[in-house]
Amino acid sequence: MSKAGQKVLRGLREAAAHARGEPSKVIVHAPAKVNVKAIRARTGLSQDAFAKRYGFTLDSIQNWESNRREPTGAARLLLTVIDREPEAVERALHQRK
Repeated sequence: MSKAGQKVLRGLREAAAHARGEPSKVIVHAPAKVNVKAIRARTGLSQDAFAKRYGFTLDSIQNWESNRREPTGAARLLLTVIDREPEAVERALHQRK
């Protein structure tokens, strides 16, 4: 079987496993760098409001935006999702009463 055929077959097997509710074998890699200032600017929020809305500290936002530090691991992932799918993050964080 060709490499393309093997990839398709592997994808079908993973989809079937997902449909059965089995844990995913997908590995997620955070982007190497994120532009926190640009992401925040697109939200229209101040540094303080952005930090409060998404669970960051104000110090972290200020350090990331001034390039004194870089967000790591889960923070980079969350920032990427905020950038690409802000509505999904809002839905996920919305408190149900």
